[in-house]
Amino acid sequence: MSSAGICEWQATRAAALERLRSFVPFAGKYYATQRNYDGGPGDRSNVSCLSPWIRHRLILEEEVLSAVLGMHSKAAVEKFIQELCWRTYWKGWLEMRPAVWDDYRCAVGRLKTDLAGNMALHDRWERGICGATGIECFDEWARELADTGYLHNHARMWFASIWIFTLGLPWELGADFFLRNLLDGDAAANTLSWRWVAGLQTPGKAYVARAGNIVQYTRGRFQPHGQLRERIEPVVATAAPPGKSLPETGQPVAGLRSGLLLTEDDLCVEGRIFDDISPVAVAGITCADSRSPWPVSRRVAEFSKQAVVDGLSRAAARYDLPTGALYSGDTAAWISGWCETNQLEQVLMPYVPVGVAQDSMRQMQSELDRRGIRLVQPRRSWDDQLWPHATHGFFRFRKSIEQLVDG
Repeated sequence: MSSAGICEWQATRAAALERLRSFVPFAGKYYATQRNYDGGPGDRSNVSCLSPWIRHRLILEEEVLSAVLGMHSKAAVEKFIQELCWRTYWKGWLEMRPAVWDDYRCAVGRLKTDLAGNMALHDRWERGICGATGIECFDEWARELADTGYLHNHARMWFASIWIFTLGLPWELGADFFLRNLLDGDAAANTLSWRWVAGLQTPGKAYVARAGNIVQYTRGRFQPHGQLRERIEPVVATAAPPGKSLPETGQPVAGLRSGLLLTEDDLCVEGRIFDDISPVAVAGITCADSRSPWPVSRRVAEFSKQAVVDGLSRAAARYDLPTGALYSGDTAAWISGWCETNQLEQVLMPYVPVGVAQDSMRQMQSELDRRGIRLVQPRRSWDDQLWPHATHGFFRFRKSIEQLVDG
């Protein structure tokens, strides 16, 4: 990060660790009092900008937690720790309610068809994603997202609210726009944040973008007085299904010829789940292009690809193996050849949560089952400790965070 606070994301663990080191001194009072201000793409000095690396687990949440507690008291970094754990909360909530993700994906497909036959809707949607609505703040955020792959969290909330309540656009199309342009876009945080703004995640309680709030927290950079619809009604939809238990993960069987498969969801091969395995081959897959029925940002696709390449390089070094190949597209087609070439009896991969990669895994799972090859997905202790507590709202979830920190 430069002195001006401009963030540049290189898709490597080394870059993530460097950014963490530079941010840690500011994670206490400074972050707590300044984090809500959106200074624009030229000034990100008040936020960590770690989310693209955390989303791909080039760096782990527990590493970030340990670093900030190593320099600050628990009380001083309470707000930062809560923000760090929001992504964990969303992931746990969706993991126990995968139908919400499936419904979203179906809705996006349905809306793509609707856009082709509804020119008024198509025009509003196109002006929204191109930053041509005439609402200066919104248009600037749309262009910033497309240009950088990032938006300040407060700007994401304002943008989503304007999209839904001022422009009258379906929330699913906005979530899709974010997912194909955000470097840190993932199924849980993105989908559920949009649902929260719409008033679906906490039924009856939508988020309203108010001109005065935007003026205050952009320090007057934007003045959208009279342009926003501030009297709103939450979106109404069928209630989310009750949560179910987390899936079982299984344990590796010693003595079987094993291959290590990495996805863009978890690339920290330095973690404990990798301690007791001895793979004979490593490979990686990237599913970024499957995030949307529309083209995914080149920046997003390239970041995802390079992140997996970085993970493969580190995995090869750890296990003294040749750097594995990177695959995309038809997972069933290549998994068969990879397993046959390496005479694999077992495939090990860090747990793949609900989302695009898991959708792609279904075909792969069927092919492995057909060949009699075990698929084992060890889950990290961070997720096992926190995900089961994502049963209600975040404020109840905070108690489990406090227990984790105290423990």
